[in-house]
Amino acid sequence: MFWIICAVLVLAVAAAVLGPVWRARGAAGDSLPAAAYDLRVYRDQLREVDRDLERGVIGAEDAARLRTEIGRKVLEADRRLDDPGTGARGHAGPLAALAMLAALAGAVALYLREGAPGAPDLPLAGRIAAAERAYADRPSQAAAEAAAAADAGTSARQPAPDPDPSYVALVEELRKAMARNPDDPQGLALLATSEMRLGNLAAARDAQQRLVDLRGDEARADELMQLAALMMEAAGGLITPEAEAYLARSLRADPALPQSRYLLGMLQLQNGRPDRAFPIWRRLLEEGPPTAPWIAPIRATIADLAWLAGQPDYTPPEAPAAPALPGPDAEAMAAAEDMTPEERQQMIAGMVERLEARLAENGGTPEEWARLISALAVMGRADHAGKIWAEAQDRFAQSAEALAPIRAAAQAAGLVE
Repeated sequence: MFWIICAVLVLAVAAAVLGPVWRARGAAGDSLPAAAYDLRVYRDQLREVDRDLERGVIGAEDAARLRTEIGRKVLEADRRLDDPGTGARGHAGPLAALAMLAALAGAVALYLREGAPGAPDLPLAGRIAAAERAYADRPSQAAAEAAAAADAGTSARQPAPDPDPSYVALVEELRKAMARNPDDPQGLALLATSEMRLGNLAAARDAQQRLVDLRGDEARADELMQLAALMMEAAGGLITPEAEAYLARSLRADPALPQSRYLLGMLQLQNGRPDRAFPIWRRLLEEGPPTAPWIAPIRATIADLAWLAGQPDYTPPEAPAAPALPGPDAEAMAAAEDMTPEERQQMIAGMVERLEARLAENGGTPEEWARLISALAVMGRADHAGKIWAEAQDRFAQSAEALAPIRAAAQAAGLVE
């Protein structure tokens, strides 16, 4: 079918390009060149000059001048009539045909180089069957974690910065306390969060697993979701069958939990089913709220996802205007122009301190936390920026999406790899 469509398109283009050329060539074969008609007109004009001279309508000088002008036109027309270039019209058809053949040969060569001539057709039923095979052939949690660890060991990464020794000491004390009292649910939840902050994903997953096992059928939807998310992180971003089982339990406990629904959409995407992922993420995007951490990644991909799901006409809701982050007002900006560099640095430091105090007392958006980390890094206070990054991880531990912009700022500041 592909080659039939290509052949029809080639014939249509060739007819559109060559048709006018051949029609013009046929019409030219039935008529004289324009220069021949010009010669006839000029000869008639010369005879008319002779008649006017005989009748006395014009004088001898005027007749000589007119003969000279007409004679020049006769010579020019005669030159055009004998010019070989006037026969180029007869070669227009073959030249156009050669150009078409050259374009066709170039297109075929390009397809053979960049395309996939031997690729079979992939109808919808075949794509669904392939997605089902990929879904069934997913690796286990243990195999996925081993592969993720191997990839991390072979990839070229910058070494992670050393965590705060005092924080490491506190986590070590927490580990010892949990070894003495392994059935403390609050301690297990705190240990899972602490291990995640240190980058020990496997240990964080183990602690969360023990918490879920301890609660049994009483495990909350958010605890089950957190375990599925940690398993996904430990597996290098893959939602394994084991993680899917906990995700399903979370959705049974609370079908409206948005974080679990977001992970369910990601599961469908990972297994080649955009048609199933699209309605899940579409509803999340339309429900909002716009500041929810899962909204930004959904909005960034929803247009492509709609096209893959067979709904190219979908129009996502407009993104609300981002709230302006606190900064200097017009008067402060005007005053800064007259400040010395030292005074300007003091003004900036004051704004950063006010932002930090407000975030500590009232909290704030992930973007504001990211801005604070970036500002501290620019001011050369990397150690303090690291403490803010650690606090942000604690505050947003339950939402990997909310941590994304903060992590990006920490990476730019050199706090994480």
